[in-house]
Amino acid sequence: MWKYVVIAFVVLIGFFSWCSQRTLHHAPGIIAPDIPVQETINDADPFTYKDYTIKPVAAFKLKARVLSRERYRFDRCAELSPVDLALGWGPMSDEAVLNKLKISQMGRFFYWKASGVLPIPLEQICANASNMHMIPANKYARRILLKVRPGQIIEIEGYLVNVSGRDGMTWQTSLSRTDTGRGACELVWVEKANIR
Repeated sequence: MWKYVVIAFVVLIGFFSWCSQRTLHHAPGIIAPDIPVQETINDADPFTYKDYTIKPVAAFKLKARVLSRERYRFDRCAELSPVDLALGWGPMSDEAVLNKLKISQMGRFFYWKASGVLPIPLEQICANASNMHMIPANKYARRILLKVRPGQIIEIEGYLVNVSGRDGMTWQTSLSRTDTGRGACELVWVEKANIR
């Protein structure tokens, strides 16, 4: 009897996990047209969060399509940033473009691969999508960030930040939307998050 209850419980958890990650699809067309808004801050005071020092370097706001979401529980920074979102705007929010790309995340990086010819120029792919390390500033932001699904539109307000830990660890944000590779991810202190 208990064996069947446990099996049913495991199946239900798997089903809800699958549902929470299932990608939402849209009709062709750009659904998040605007580039992220960023304003440099020169005089923000650092503050302490958990065992880290957070230094805001730019006010940051965006509305983007979630291309992928990766939850982190066990890496060095999981306590600080429990989720990365791969986000797209402009042509990288267009279903017609995304249908020709395979998108994935692993090890705090975001990857894409084209099936055949690139649907848009490489420069446009790089300039209109990014992997962002999310640091929820409050319980509400955390709840939204952990439940958002690929294909949804998310609105985020907060700051791009640099982080240092007591053990000498440092984590720097990118301040550019056109860089690629190591160091190209944004580190976002998320004060407000909404799913559309």
